[in-house]
Amino acid sequence: MTGLGVRSSSYGSLDKTSLYAVVLPIHTTTTTTTTTRTKPSKMHKERDGLLPWICKFAGRKKVGMLLLFLISAVVFLRVLYAGKGEDGQEVQVPPSLHFNGTSVVNHSVLLPTNEELNINNIPNISSPIHFLGYTLPQGHPCHTFTLPPPPADRKKTGPRPCPVCYLPVEEATALMPNAPSFSPLLKNLTYIHEEPLNREMEFGGSDFGGYPTLKHRNDSFDIKETMSVHCGFVKGPQPGRNTGFDIDEADLLEMKQCRGVVVASAVFDAFDDVKAPKNISKYSEETVCFYMFVDEGTETILKRERGLKGNKKVGIWRVVVVHNLPYLDGRRNGKVPKLLVHRMFPNARYSLWIDGKLELVVDPYQILERFLWRKNATFAISRHYRRFDVFVEAEANKAAGKYDNASIDFQVEFYKNEGLTPYSVAKLPITSDVPEGCVILREHVPISNLFTCLWFNEVDRFTSRDQISFSTVRDKIAAKTNWTVSMFLDCERRNFVVQRYHRAEQERIARRKPPMLPNLSPPPPPPPPLPAKPVLISNDLPRKVSGGRAAGTRPPRRRGRGRRSSPKGNRKAYLPIR
Repeated sequence: MTGLGVRSSSYGSLDKTSLYAVVLPIHTTTTTTTTTRTKPSKMHKERDGLLPWICKFAGRKKVGMLLLFLISAVVFLRVLYAGKGEDGQEVQVPPSLHFNGTSVVNHSVLLPTNEELNINNIPNISSPIHFLGYTLPQGHPCHTFTLPPPPADRKKTGPRPCPVCYLPVEEATALMPNAPSFSPLLKNLTYIHEEPLNREMEFGGSDFGGYPTLKHRNDSFDIKETMSVHCGFVKGPQPGRNTGFDIDEADLLEMKQCRGVVVASAVFDAFDDVKAPKNISKYSEETVCFYMFVDEGTETILKRERGLKGNKKVGIWRVVVVHNLPYLDGRRNGKVPKLLVHRMFPNARYSLWIDGKLELVVDPYQILERFLWRKNATFAISRHYRRFDVFVEAEANKAAGKYDNASIDFQVEFYKNEGLTPYSVAKLPITSDVPEGCVILREHVPISNLFTCLWFNEVDRFTSRDQISFSTVRDKIAAKTNWTVSMFLDCERRNFVVQRYHRAEQERIARRKPPMLPNLSPPPPPPPPLPAKPVLISNDLPRKVSGGRAAGTRPPRRRGRGRRSSPKGNRKAYLPIR
């Protein structure tokens, strides 16, 4: 088979038939084939004389019935064989993927390449092909990679990055799936457009996200094959066009052209500085869409400090100015591109969201390969480095003043009445109920799009602290399907993003006076030697005043025991010389 390069010593022999019951070309010699075409076989000669011999001893009607029986048997066996083939293709896999002469196998079945397939022989199959992941070869360094123990440094007890085994950029890009991942149960997802808005509901909601009732909320968790849900932008059919969170037409057209990977971030209210990604390959610069969403105030600062001009570029970022922001809170506005990126980039396949406070330091293809494609996941997020229980997270938010305490208590009590329980080992293999939501990796398939839509609806209805609502949405969807979220270590997240200070903190540090250092100056030098007695000339001599002493001279002091201090009344005045 050309182009697959599968090592038989590593993976064993390959099946010679595909899922479509199409015979794959295999490496065989063609000498015997040429011989069979030039010389008919002995069996062929005997078959030519068999039919007249049967007709000689049987009537024409009996011969016809015999032939009809044989044809029916052949058709029955063919249908039976095709039925078995369809049973084996409930979930289909794409062709095996390659990198640098080594192949990775999608389970144990391989499909032929386009050159090897005869299109005319493929039956018409309506179900699409889905990506099912892959496994690295046994000898690959990343296959046996394990995290080393944390360094024994008692001075550094906080969170820190840990090693991550990435593939080289060339290998990671070669492993980008050609087919979408499987979306369990949900196949078609559309979004509700309300005009005019119906504000008759129990509580929560907004003009941007709509006002779904609690019944609408419960129905949205009843996963079906076709669904229509609230997902922001409810005032218009096209996101960004008079819906709130409005975007210029030129930017919308550019965003529609992004058909592969998009890296998105946002800075509102000049809360952060725009940080330039590092270690980005040339291929990623040419194929990945880097979009930074800002408000008009942040745009002014970028023009003044970063030289933002008509090309709308700050480094690798394309800056998109958002008008008519739907919320007064800049952090809540940031949830729109964070959770609804699939609505803003309708043709993108994968997205990587990073908060504005983070600096990306690893190539996007390497990150997606490590945490999505290699794990066969459609949604990945890091878990919190310290907290894994929603109740503990809520108390921490209250203690830090992240949101109004009464609103946090109301939300947690609402979830508790729905069945939310503290995290325990009974929830395994789920390892945490609290994410570190500053980074999100996802594939834009219907089930992951539904998850972020419903997650956004919770943020719109309750508090903007998305860590509190994360597990409720995840568990409600998982109860109806076999889909769940992949949660990786927070130290792994810190490997590919670096957290920086917010803008206000940077300015505060800059204004802070440097600490006073102890006085370590050397001792003062010895006094200089006394100058030599000057020689006076006539013009320099002082004038005489009454009392007989020259003006500007002091009387000689007595030394020793006989020294006396004259009383104040006997002190003499001396006039300056002009």
